[in-house]
Amino acid sequence: MAEGWRKLSIGFILVVTVVAIGTVGFRTIGLYNGQDWAWFDCVYMTVITVSTVGYGEVLPFDGVPAGRLFAMLLIVFGMGILLYFATSVVGLVVESNLDEVFKRRKLDKGIKKLEKHVIVCGAGTTGIHVIEELVATKTPFVVIDTDAERLEWIASHLGSPFLHIVGDATDDDILVEAGIGRAIGVVTALPSDKDNLFVTLTARHLNSSLRIVSRARETSAKEKIRRAGANTVVSPNHIGGMRMVSEMIRPEVTQFLDLMLRDKDRTLRIEEATIPAGSAVIGKTLAEAQLRKVTDLLVIAARRADGAYQYNPGPGLVLDEGTTLIVLGPMEHVVTLRRHLEECSEVDRRGRDSTPSPS
Repeated sequence: MAEGWRKLSIGFILVVTVVAIGTVGFRTIGLYNGQDWAWFDCVYMTVITVSTVGYGEVLPFDGVPAGRLFAMLLIVFGMGILLYFATSVVGLVVESNLDEVFKRRKLDKGIKKLEKHVIVCGAGTTGIHVIEELVATKTPFVVIDTDAERLEWIASHLGSPFLHIVGDATDDDILVEAGIGRAIGVVTALPSDKDNLFVTLTARHLNSSLRIVSRARETSAKEKIRRAGANTVVSPNHIGGMRMVSEMIRPEVTQFLDLMLRDKDRTLRIEEATIPAGSAVIGKTLAEAQLRKVTDLLVIAARRADGAYQYNPGPGLVLDEGTTLIVLGPMEHVVTLRRHLEECSEVDRRGRDSTPSPS
């Protein structure tokens, strides 16, 4: 694209130069032959000569052979430059269209490959922060927004492109295009509570297993959106108030969390990892699982399958299927922990299966 604009600029400069040379040339030839040809007539003669429109001679060349010779030279060189300029214009238009086509195809292919991703509906003042966190935690996602220019601005702000769809998130077809059937969650951060309610209702209908987090501007809309199918409804006003009072009564804690989230060298997060069925750590204690040897993470809490929490669990905590560990540490270690928990040791299982049961 940059090369196309460069060629177009060169072509434009050459056309202007030819017109200028032609105008001055005709004017000079006229004066040399005792003819005071007007500047406008010289410009007009140059333009119709270079463009070869064939309107006829507007300058009296009778008795001035140099005028016709100069006009022939203008035709030869001017046509070439004009052709170069015209092809530059066409090339830029075609290149621009092809660039958009290839860009859209690349995005479509990327979206079709997504699985277990998050769909972000709305890239406004709230959605942009959602996108930043998903990028920081390397969570696969796709964004839906009607403003193409804003999506491009966010991509330049983040320093990297991301998968997105320019469209209306309240449209069922757009949600299907975003792979809602393969997604694990939807964040709806549209400006209107009515739109968030509609997207929540539609998303829940299209995929009943989704985790849906919705924004609500008005307190009265929170319960309606929750009844429509949202797992969690977040009020920016409420969150803002909590942040302000935290800055007042626990400034050091707030500063610690801010530094943790903004550290560019290490992506520290309080994250979660659930023990799936068949994991090799099921039945082991926290000490026996030796998770600290696998990852440099601090287990700060555990949530049982029945919903009960155990804070600051000791080494004797027995790890069961469905237990969710709340951990603190670098994001890359969280990814390693999740992968480790999903691994099922065939050797351990065969060993357990072969152990004779007590008679």
